[in-house]
Amino acid sequence: MPFKFIAFISVLLISNLAFSQVEEVNPPDYIKTINFKGNTPETQLPILRLGEYVILEFDALNGDEEDFYYKIEHFNFDWTPSALVKSEYMDGFDNQRIRNYENSFNTYQIYSHYTLTIPNAQTRRLKVSGNYMLSIFNSDDTLVFSRKFMIYENTANVGVHVKRSRDVQFIQEKQRIDIVIDSNTMQFNNPTQNVKAVIVQNNNLKTAISNIKPQYTIGNQLIYKYDKETSFWGGNEYLFFENKDIRAANTGIQSIDLQDLYHNYLFTNFERVTRPYTYNPDINGNYVILNIDAEDPGIEADYVWMHFSLLPVESLKNKDIHIYGNFNNYVIDENTKMIFDESRNVYTNTMLLKQGFYNYKYIVANNNKNIEEGAISGNFYQTENNYKVIVYYRDLGARYDKIIGLGEGSSVNISN
Repeated sequence: MPFKFIAFISVLLISNLAFSQVEEVNPPDYIKTINFKGNTPETQLPILRLGEYVILEFDALNGDEEDFYYKIEHFNFDWTPSALVKSEYMDGFDNQRIRNYENSFNTYQIYSHYTLTIPNAQTRRLKVSGNYMLSIFNSDDTLVFSRKFMIYENTANVGVHVKRSRDVQFIQEKQRIDIVIDSNTMQFNNPTQNVKAVIVQNNNLKTAISNIKPQYTIGNQLIYKYDKETSFWGGNEYLFFENKDIRAANTGIQSIDLQDLYHNYLFTNFERVTRPYTYNPDINGNYVILNIDAEDPGIEADYVWMHFSLLPVESLKNKDIHIYGNFNNYVIDENTKMIFDESRNVYTNTMLLKQGFYNYKYIVANNNKNIEEGAISGNFYQTENNYKVIVYYRDLGARYDKIIGLGEGSSVNISN
């Protein structure tokens, strides 16, 4: 094979790797409770205004007090690497050790609790808006896990309105998002090519609808009134439990047992797809770490083996059923899979979780990828969901995608 041909193939492969979309890396089993947030209580998907801070917290349950390091990278709207070098988007340095950590106090489960705040003394400022990835490495420079976050400039107004589907087939099950974007400080050049919107439901980037282009314009207003293109399944309200006091019965917990650690057994759940919608306030899949007797739940909340159970129905036979929620960044893997217990005639799962208040639901995942979120809990247009619209803009000749605005809406006031 000629050398030039081999070189050409090598360059082609490297190019494809360099410009492929980046995905978050999930942590190993000994890393738990990754709490990633900005100046809001919502976790896992921080969307910050330029100049605001972001906080990452996580626990290492191996008891080694090992060193962890962080790196920050900038990306285009489609999560391909941007053309910017570090000095163009960062004031200071990354690849620094996380210096702030404490060991657990008065808990059965030993762990080290790490906290990273950005900006800090080493990473003084993130200078531009856009998509970012925060990656955590160990002392061997092995990637442990990574998380996405965004920074926006408040230069555009983003109106978000949640409507019922106009498709009669899905009018009872879907919600669609209407968007209006305008700005008093900038002129949109060639908006159908340069402006791109991403719609995120309940802070779950995995189900986001991306690369939505304006349907039409009125002056400097960009109007999005799609039906299918901006529609989401309504889903159902999340189930929840609370175990801020692991020694006493709390909301959703049927019984308690103490072995090596505390075990909490939840009431058995049932499918809701065939039942009418019932309003049940939730926090849209989120979770909060709590301990009723603690001054600092970060190091004083204990880990508990949570026992989930679900009654079987005929339609779920031979289906892969998983527990779903923001507690693990909506990851579907073997740890979330429900196993059928023939002796009890229920699906069961046991999961190690830190004390607190948790939202969760049961979903069907085919080959751990194709998620049917409403297969067990149903889809209802009345469900209260949170929607965020992130607007990207790349002006003529620019080298990166800015985030020029953030809009937010709730389906609590859904209209026709």
